[in-house]
Amino acid sequence: MLRDHERADDLLRNDLKIIQSDEVFAFSMDAVLLARFCSVPARGRIMDLCTGNGVVPLLVSTRTRSELWGVEIQERLADMAARSVALNGLEERIHIHQGDLKDIHRTVGMGTYDLVTVNPPYMPVTAGEQNANLHLAAARHEIYCTLEDVIAACSRLVKYGGKVAMVHRPTRLVDIVTLMRKYKLEPKRLRFVHPRAEEEANMVLVEGIREGKPDLRLLPPLLVYGPDGHYTPELQSIYYGQADSLRPDEGA
Repeated sequence: MLRDHERADDLLRNDLKIIQSDEVFAFSMDAVLLARFCSVPARGRIMDLCTGNGVVPLLVSTRTRSELWGVEIQERLADMAARSVALNGLEERIHIHQGDLKDIHRTVGMGTYDLVTVNPPYMPVTAGEQNANLHLAAARHEIYCTLEDVIAACSRLVKYGGKVAMVHRPTRLVDIVTLMRKYKLEPKRLRFVHPRAEEEANMVLVEGIREGKPDLRLLPPLLVYGPDGHYTPELQSIYYGQADSLRPDEGA
């Protein structure tokens, strides 16, 4: 099951394992928060784009009985994701496709998903220093897809009235909202993530509805660290406690 330079890590408090390697981009907090922020249908079809090693579908599977799909363009990461699914005995519920999100609708169909999630690369290829490791560079920079490519793909895949949830950088928020509306995804829930109360947000969680009416809810900020330098109670409940969603009473 494991290949050279790989390990099987525990996935939060769940009885789940995930295959990771220091040679490729490992999952981080943004993926965990996305999986806990999105409004998950009890049953239906869920798609995760830019799935990497499959962390979001694995985590979302603990919140629903829905069938899940993950799409990843990098062959090595898609293979790791598929083996992580098999390692957890979830092959009947989670399906990994190695392919390009720009044309994946030709394989999996258009307008058939109740929820689409995505943790895309954050930086344009002209911004910042790109890592010599292609796996790391592609996770951070828009090498394989632009933000518009991502949002257009979400719009093609989600059904009328379905939801799209994304985690990104606050510096791209204007672009995100503009493109979501261009592709008929109306932003409905937004939450900023701050490292500490006195610091600027470094992540933003956005959820929209296909063909939804304008009505954006700005949720309370999520603080990662408290004054004592430890995770806040909300973060602790996600990583070490029993919470499987961020403020479930505030769902759309």
